[in-house]
Amino acid sequence: MAWLLTRACCPRAFPWASRCLCGLVSARSWSQGPLTAYMPEAASFSGAQDHQSLYKTSVEQGDAFWGALARSRLTWITPFHAVQDCDLLQGRAAWFLGGQLNVAVNCLDRHVHVAPDKVALIWEKDEPGEEVRVTYRELLELTCRLSNTLKRQGVKRGDRVTIYMPPCPLAVASMLACARIGAVHAVVFAGFSAESLADRIRDAQSETVITVNQGLRGGKVVELKKTVDQAVKQCPGVKRVLVSMRTDSQLPMTALDALLEEEMMKEDAYCEPVAMDSEDMLFLLYTSGSTGKPKGLVHSQAGYLLFAALTHKYVFDYQDRDVFGCMADIGWITGHSYIVYGPLCNGGTTVLFESTPVHPNPGRYWETVERLKINQFYGAPTAIRLLLRYGDEWVKKYDRSSLKVLGSVGEPINKEAWEWYFRVVGETRCPVVDTWWQTETGGICISPRPSNPGDEILPGMAMRPFFGISPSVLDDKGNVLLENNVSGALCISQAWPGMARTIYKDHKRFVETYLAPYPGFFFTGDGVYRTSEGYYQLTGRLDDIINISGHRLGTAEVEDIVNHHVAVAESAVIGYPHEIKGEGAYVFVVLKKDSKYVEETLIAELQELISKKIAKYAVPEYIQVTHRLPKTRSGKIMRRVLRKIVENKANELGDLTTLDDHEAVQQIIEGHKHLVEGQKSC
Repeated sequence: MAWLLTRACCPRAFPWASRCLCGLVSARSWSQGPLTAYMPEAASFSGAQDHQSLYKTSVEQGDAFWGALARSRLTWITPFHAVQDCDLLQGRAAWFLGGQLNVAVNCLDRHVHVAPDKVALIWEKDEPGEEVRVTYRELLELTCRLSNTLKRQGVKRGDRVTIYMPPCPLAVASMLACARIGAVHAVVFAGFSAESLADRIRDAQSETVITVNQGLRGGKVVELKKTVDQAVKQCPGVKRVLVSMRTDSQLPMTALDALLEEEMMKEDAYCEPVAMDSEDMLFLLYTSGSTGKPKGLVHSQAGYLLFAALTHKYVFDYQDRDVFGCMADIGWITGHSYIVYGPLCNGGTTVLFESTPVHPNPGRYWETVERLKINQFYGAPTAIRLLLRYGDEWVKKYDRSSLKVLGSVGEPINKEAWEWYFRVVGETRCPVVDTWWQTETGGICISPRPSNPGDEILPGMAMRPFFGISPSVLDDKGNVLLENNVSGALCISQAWPGMARTIYKDHKRFVETYLAPYPGFFFTGDGVYRTSEGYYQLTGRLDDIINISGHRLGTAEVEDIVNHHVAVAESAVIGYPHEIKGEGAYVFVVLKKDSKYVEETLIAELQELISKKIAKYAVPEYIQVTHRLPKTRSGKIMRRVLRKIVENKANELGDLTTLDDHEAVQQIIEGHKHLVEGQKSC
C-alpha cells in the first residue's frame, strides 16, 4: 500500500508565504491577559473590553469586524475593496468583494513556510495503534502532485470533482488539490448507495470521480470501488475514475479507471495555485431537503474559510500546539469545516478517524485520546449515548488528562448524555460545547463558547450566538418575538461570511427554502426556545426532516422509494425519538388491494430497497402495514396524528374534526402497539 508520504520538501518558493500570518497567533483567554491577546484585531474596535462588547461590535459594525479579521487571518493575492454586499430580502450574499486568494495556500503553503515539519494530519486508521502522521510539508507535496494529476487528466477551473472516500490523507489532499487548481469538489459520504452517489454525480455534472479500492470500517471491508462502478454506469458524463489503493486487494479496472498513486508519482511536487475570487465556488455539498431531491449547497472561497477558521479557534479555544480530534466523516459538513478547512487554515494538527466508537471495543475513542494526546474532542450525541450504555469502566481505563474541551455536534444532546460526557469523560474539568449549525451555515452559529471566562454552561443547550450571528425567534405569522421565555422558528436576521450562497443550478429553490418563508431573514428550518436568561435551546425540525445519528434525511425521499415498490399504494414516514440515534424513521405503508405479499417479506424488501437507494443508516426499524392512513376530507395525510401515535401520545391527538375516517386512527394505534411489543420481545 502506497500513500506517497515521502519527506521530500518542495524546493520552490511560495509567492505569498511572507505575507501576514496573524492566523497563527496563539490566543489565550483574556482572563490571563489583555483582550488583544485573545483577539489581536480587537485593538481597532473602540470600546471592546470583553466578549459581550466584541459580539456587539461583530453584529453592529460588521464591516469593521469582518474586514479586520479577513485582512489579518487570511493571506490574500489581491486585497478586497468591499467587505460585503448582502441583502437577505433580495437573496443576495457576497463577501470580500474584489479580493483574490487561494484556499490551499491558506491551508498549506503559508504554514510550510514557518513550520514545515509540524504535523498537519494524524490518520487514525481502522486498525488501532497504526496511526499515520502527515506533516504540512508532506501534505503540500501530496496536494501538489494530485493537483498536477487532475490537470493532466483534463480537470479545469470550475469543473466539479466528486470525491467518494473514507477519512484518509489522500481524501484531504483531493479536496485541497481541487481548491488549488480552482476546481469544485463535491464530497459524497462513503456510506451512500450507488444510486445516491449517481444522483449527486449527475446533479453536479462531474466528469471526474476520486475513490479508493476498498474502505475499512469497524474491522469490515467496504467495497467502495464496486459502488462507484455501479454508479458510473448511470452517469454517462463521467470521463475518469481515479482509484487509490487503501487495501492490497486488486479489483477489476475499467477503461475509465486509473491508479491514483501511480499517476501522482509521475507529477512534479509543486503546482502553481490559481488566484480565485472571494465569491467563486469552493465546494458543493449535498443535503436532504423536504422534497425527494437532495440539495447541492454551494459554499464560496474566502467567507467560508474565514468562518470555519474562526469558529474552530474560538469555540474550542484551539491553541497552537493542540491536537484537535473531530470524529466526523469528511463526507459531511462537520468534516469539511472541522477536520479540513478550519484546523488547517489555523495551522493546526487535526485527526482523521477512520473507525467506529466500538471497534475493537467500546474504549476505542478513549484509547485514541490517550495515544494521540487529543486536546479537543468533537463527537456526536449518538456515539455518546451508545458508549454511555457500556458504563464508565471503558472510559476510566484510559488516560484522558490531555482533554481540555469536549464538543457535541449533529443533533441536540440530551441531558443524561451531556452530564455523563462532562462528569465521566471530561472529569468535570472540561467544558462541553453543544454546537448548533448546519450544512447551510458553513460553521458553528450557536454554542456556549466563546463567552466571558467563567460564564455558565447549561446541559444540553447551545446557548450563545457566535460572532456576527444575530438569531431571531419568529412566530408562525412572521412576527419577531423580542421577549425571552418564548418559542418559535429560529431565523438569522443578517448575513454572515460562512453561509451557503445558493443551491447548485437552482437559486429559486434556495430562496424558496431559506429566504422566502420569513422575508428579510434566513430561515433555518429549526424550532428554538429562548430562555428567560436569553439563551437558545434547539427544539427540533419544523419541516419534514429526520435527524438520524446526525444525518439529515428527508421523509419525502424515503416515501418516494417506498412508493415505488410494486405492492405499495401509499406511505407516510414519521420521525420518532430513538434512545441511541436521537431520531429514527417509522414507516406506515398501505398496500394495493390486489397485493398478496406476506408482511415479513414486504418489510424485508422495503428495508433492502431503502439501503440500496439511500444508505444503510436510513433503513427504518419500524415498518407498519395498515389498511388506511388518517386523512382530512380533502385527502391530506394528518402527519401530526401519526407523529403522536409513534411517540406513544395517543391521548394527545388534538382536534380530529377534519378527519375523514376515525376508525383508521384506532386501527393504527392498535397496530403500532402490536408492532412495538413484537420488536421488544425479539
